[in-house]
Amino acid sequence: FILMEKQLHLNLLASRPPIPGGLQSGSKMRMGPGRKRDFSPLPWNKYFEKMEDVAHTFRVYSSGSQGPVLLLLHGGGHSALSWAVFTAVICSRINCRVVAVDLRGHGENAHSLDVGKVLEALYGENAPPIMIIGHSMGGAIAVHTAAGNHVPSLLGLCVIDVVEGTAMDALNSMQNFLRSRPKTFRSLENAIEWSVKSGQIRNIESARVSMVGQVKKCEEPLSSPGISKSIVEGIIEEDEEDEGEEESNNKRKKEDDLEVKKESLYTWRIELAKTEKYWDGWFRGLSALFLSCPVPKLLLLAGVDRLDKDLTIGQMQGKFQMQVLPQCGHAVHEDAPEKVAEALATFMVRHKFTEAKGGFQCVFPAC
Repeated sequence: FILMEKQLHLNLLASRPPIPGGLQSGSKMRMGPGRKRDFSPLPWNKYFEKMEDVAHTFRVYSSGSQGPVLLLLHGGGHSALSWAVFTAVICSRINCRVVAVDLRGHGENAHSLDVGKVLEALYGENAPPIMIIGHSMGGAIAVHTAAGNHVPSLLGLCVIDVVEGTAMDALNSMQNFLRSRPKTFRSLENAIEWSVKSGQIRNIESARVSMVGQVKKCEEPLSSPGISKSIVEGIIEEDEEDEGEEESNNKRKKEDDLEVKKESLYTWRIELAKTEKYWDGWFRGLSALFLSCPVPKLLLLAGVDRLDKDLTIGQMQGKFQMQVLPQCGHAVHEDAPEKVAEALATFMVRHKFTEAKGGFQCVFPAC
């Protein structure tokens, strides 16, 4: 889950240049001269074929009509749209169907039984072969779902960048991290820009579609307590003149403030701070539970340092396949959707769960 990293936004990967994080209103982030990127939102139907509400609670996005089902469970604070770019790629690699589930609330809703309810609503008693893939908090739910035998037609399990040891160690710092995030954004574009420039999502295309599912329009008026200004007023270009910069910034700030009052502010869709009582239950005992699942398993990590003792021993014993995708942040499937799709497609073809298509060539790992 996006908050379950020891040093997310604090330069976790030494091989990457430092990425500023926790940017507050009024702080500055310098971009290279002339860099103008498009932060406008992208529609869901560019990546998925269908959207529907299932069991009156869960929004589901889907693609494909043949092959096994890839059931995608997102991380905390994210939405099903975090799988958008990945879905377009994986559907071009193998014969499969994709079902991405929006887990609303992240409290009691984020439970393995809910996955069973969604599948029952979609397929009844004749569910096709299913591969569950979960990122972070969604990975924990995927493990509990598989271990609880809530999907009788389960083929395999894939967990992306969540390890019990790392997650449990990080719990004490979660509230501080939540408080460090901007409370509001003045537009969807500003929210997308923050997600990219803060390092939360390192793939701008994925950010442009997935951030739409993470934020919503504020219900409170602008003058209400707790509503802060957008961080974007603190982002400047490197080629600004130093001379008179302070005066220019003050003028621009006043103009921005006037503009903000004319617009609808956006805030986070999920109040993750209120889900704290569920955090321990999501992750405690996760490694042993993962190892106990009787289906073929794939663990994708952004760094090998995330392995805890149980998983290290299990990996040496060949109880699951592991692949490290370096130079990614915690949102691995968003930062590198093609690499994640390649790893998953190879895994599924290797286990004869499906067949490759579109000329995709599997390169099987050595271990």
